[in-house]
Amino acid sequence: MQIPVIYIVSDSVGETAELVTKAAISQFNGSGSVLKRVPYVEDETTIDEVIQLAKINNGMIVFTLVKPEMRTYMKASADNEGIFAFDVIGPLMDHFHKQYGKTPLFEPGLVRKLDDDYFKKVEAIEFAVQYDDGRDPRGLLKADIVLIGVSRTSKTPLSQYLAHKRLKVANVPLVPEIDPPDELYQVEKDRCFGLKISPEKLNQIRRERLKTLGLNDQASYANLDRIKSELDHFNKVVERIGCPIIDVTNKAVEETANIIMNQIQQKRL
Repeated sequence: MQIPVIYIVSDSVGETAELVTKAAISQFNGSGSVLKRVPYVEDETTIDEVIQLAKINNGMIVFTLVKPEMRTYMKASADNEGIFAFDVIGPLMDHFHKQYGKTPLFEPGLVRKLDDDYFKKVEAIEFAVQYDDGRDPRGLLKADIVLIGVSRTSKTPLSQYLAHKRLKVANVPLVPEIDPPDELYQVEKDRCFGLKISPEKLNQIRRERLKTLGLNDQASYANLDRIKSELDHFNKVVERIGCPIIDVTNKAVEETANIIMNQIQQKRL
């Protein structure tokens, strides 16, 4: 018996049709079938060619075509030539059309776009966690955005917020007693953002933080002179880098993120 050839035809990459076909074939131990994927089908000429190949090789067709005219043409042409052609998503789309009373987008590859978007977001979130708080300086050279600032300037929540926008963010805390990593000075200045805050506001934030932890709010961490020393160190570092500075004193994380994303977008344009 001639080994059956199954042509996987799609207006996208064809992964869905191939997975469904393999799932069905697995129930017959594969049956020696040969699968040939024909992706990104956009015209009737390609459909004609596939049908002729299926006819010559005594094959069949499994297809995912979202545009109704292409689906209709495939089915009619295959029937005329006596070729079995199975529509994987068409009947379900037709049912959803009736069920929801909405017209489909008829745009190929949407599932793949959604999957890519999801995995990029997950990757960015994992990146932000891995390179949070200066844990690994090597991440600074891989990041889309680098945030620098003294403690309690919202570097971590801002990193996570931007990660949900699929941006890989690393952040570095600046402390006078510790020199910044060498990698920080190798980052393009347009990818680095300094987070500035007023001494009084930072004093208030740190005192509240100490109270939350059950500690004395008069500790050195919240001392105004100490804070001013840290901010002086911050100013020296950002001046050396030459990066943009954002005053986060009275800004929500969302506001700061929007400023950063707008600047990144302008740079790309």
